[in-house]
Amino acid sequence: MTHDHDHDREHHDGHRHHATPLDWAAMAPLLERQAETHSPLYTRAAAWLGELVPAAGVRRALDVGSGPGVITTLLAEAFPFAEVVAVDGAPELLERARARAEAQGLGGRVATLHAELPADFEALGEADLIWAGNSTHHIGDQRGALASFAGLLRPGGLIALVEGGLYARHLPANIGFGRPGLETRIEAAHADWFARMRAELPDSKDEADDWRALLASTGLTPSGTRTFLTDIPAPVPVVVREQIVAHFTRLRDPLDERLDADDRASLARLLDPADPLSVHRRSDLFMLSASTVHTARKG
Repeated sequence: MTHDHDHDREHHDGHRHHATPLDWAAMAPLLERQAETHSPLYTRAAAWLGELVPAAGVRRALDVGSGPGVITTLLAEAFPFAEVVAVDGAPELLERARARAEAQGLGGRVATLHAELPADFEALGEADLIWAGNSTHHIGDQRGALASFAGLLRPGGLIALVEGGLYARHLPANIGFGRPGLETRIEAAHADWFARMRAELPDSKDEADDWRALLASTGLTPSGTRTFLTDIPAPVPVVVREQIVAHFTRLRDPLDERLDADDRASLARLLDPADPLSVHRRSDLFMLSASTVHTARKG
């Protein structure tokens, strides 16, 4: 299980639900830039966690679905007494996480662990803090996954589950061609894709995304939920434009059959580098998204 840190709720690009294997080494720089773009969000979230659990009491933390380790190092900075373990199913991304930790002088406190969940839960070991960012929904039995996480927590330990929020927006409602509201229809098409992806997972259980109730069902005590915003107004810097181009490029194939002909034509035009109203060139691009963090404590 690998997560891509892309908080546009477009997580199909960060996991192994593909007909062909992903080239993680090639994707790593983009994933890292995406996570860095959202670093202010993660920093605020980590500071909030520090209010819920004493920093001195966190001696071992897990970043589950760590990708290239951006959040791993932020957690290491926020919890200076902890060993922080980057957990991921892609060795190429774990290499990136190790290099990042070394470059930031955190190599002595950051470790990596290659693991595929749910098969490898026992290999994760005990922890005082578990960060699971946009990864639990890629396990068929989400309630079972949360129970496994709860079993890893030490007494007084905290889990921070990043799930939900709002689908990212990058375009105005009227983009100058096609029907207004293209991103709203893309979101609906993605929701349909996501539901099918969930249904096809091994041991998939159809449950409401009531994360507080699911956490409580494992014996943990919910300890607060907060939503954090990423807000980058137009005009976006080049690095953010590159991410937006990648976002719409990745959407084209998986959502093609779920969009009507007019919206497919609009998406094609958005991706045409020669078109002045494409995402490659337009001046009104922005990035606005919200990520929700649900927490619960082990008594």
